Amino acid sequence: MTLLALAAALALAGCGKKDDPINQAAKAPATPAASAAGAASGPAKDGRPGIAEVKAIAEEAFIFGLPIVMNYAVMNEFVVDKNSGQYKGPFNAIFNESRVFTPKDTAVVTPNSDTPYSMLWLDLRAEPMVISVPAVDKKRYYSVQLVDGNTYNYGYIGSRATGSEAGNYLVVGPDWKGETPPGIKKVFQSTTPFGLTIFRTQLFNAADMPNVVKVQTGYKAQPLSSFLKQPAPPAAPEIAFVPATTAGIKDNFFAYLDAALQYVPVTAEDRGVRARMASIGIGPGKTFEFKDLSLEHKAAVLLAMKEGDGKIDAFMTNGMKNVNGWKVGAMFGDRGFFNGDWLKRAAAAKGGIYGNDAVEAMYPMTREDVSGAVLDGSKHDYTLTFPVGQLPPVNAFWSVTMYDGKTQLLIDNPINRYLINSPMLSGMKKNPDGSLTLTIQKDSPGKARESNWLPAPDGPIYLVMRLYWPKDTPPSILPAGAGSWQPPGLVATR
Repeated sequence: MTLLALAAALALAGCGKKDDPINQAAKAPATPAASAAGAASGPAKDGRPGIAEVKAIAEEAFIFGLPIVMNYAVMNEFVVDKNSGQYKGPFNAIFNESRVFTPKDTAVVTPNSDTPYSMLWLDLRAEPMVISVPAVDKKRYYSVQLVDGNTYNYGYIGSRATGSEAGNYLVVGPDWKGETPPGIKKVFQSTTPFGLTIFRTQLFNAADMPNVVKVQTGYKAQPLSSFLKQPAPPAAPEIAFVPATTAGIKDNFFAYLDAALQYVPVTAEDRGVRARMASIGIGPGKTFEFKDLSLEHKAAVLLAMKEGDGKIDAFMTNGMKNVNGWKVGAMFGDRGFFNGDWLKRAAAAKGGIYGNDAVEAMYPMTREDVSGAVLDGSKHDYTLTFPVGQLPPVNAFWSVTMYDGKTQLLIDNPINRYLINSPMLSGMKKNPDGSLTLTIQKDSPGKARESNWLPAPDGPIYLVMRLYWPKDTPPSILPAGAGSWQPPGLVATR
């Protein structure tokens, strides 16, 4: 018997709790959007939502809410919980990582280990913030990605977007209105009062780290009042955030969603889905406790989450073009890019939250070889060969990063190498015909071949290629999924 069939049987048996959170929500006056949603799936005769309706709304809520919940959990680990093990510092303060990410970094799936990060979690409630960047050598790529609580990339500063010159940029909250202050090059508006700003600074090699640190030292963040040398407005009130962790999302999803939505204002795109969610007790100021649900509602919600997750996985598989076993597509963008496509947004977050817009970076990703077989380091060795003149076409640089196929995290290995990128080319060996072959396997291919070795896990493999500032003229990976350049497929050699 399926979970939904079980839920229906339990409902017919009359074992529901009349005071469970979903039924309590049904007693509240229904919004027009919620009423319309309920009419199609048949509420119970006593006015309570029917099982099919509960399941449909819970599934929609899971897909809509996954990126918001993931972001909320990362925010908790980075700036709220000082004991999280991932803590970076308080709001409105830049934290510079003078290193690249390693397997010890677990808060964000599919982490980038190409560019040392600087992190800035913005709190825009009291007043806007000014982000200042120094002049950066044109040979060194850098970017400043502005991401809000909806996981929309609402703006960029950096080599591609604004150039390599120094500048001051204003970041404002959803309710801000005003003129651009003097000395400000551009204004960026977030849809939420809290948001993450990610600075990526290119590292050429290990000896280059002091130069990266000099650039990072030039990144500044200050309140607008300080920038204008004016009195500061009253401070925003302290918030007792509901604790959340990335590891706890599966078990506490709707509780986390209730908490996160307090800091995500309603927009035109999500007004309908949020009204439907409210009709079953999900939303800001609510406490959707799974343990308090009736048996039939528990079954419906569990099935909703399972099927919602399945749809997200299916989109990750089918929503992008398969190119030689790599999934290629544009998955990240601003509010207009998603335009209410919650499934695409959820797939983007699950594939690798905080990814860049396609024009900033492209992310071909794969779990299979060129024949379609699943990549597994415990069973096979692989090669990835770039023919002569067919390295990834970029204005900045490219990389291929290895992840554990189960966790999407970096893996421990004997040479502490998590990726191979274009700055490493001078130390790599070319084939006699001038092509470049990467050796991808769990065991060393021997000292003579280690320069081209990308260590793999002893199990499922997840590979992500990153093309920073991809070229927009042929050969190019753009437009996403239909470009004139294609990533080569992996070939099993054992």
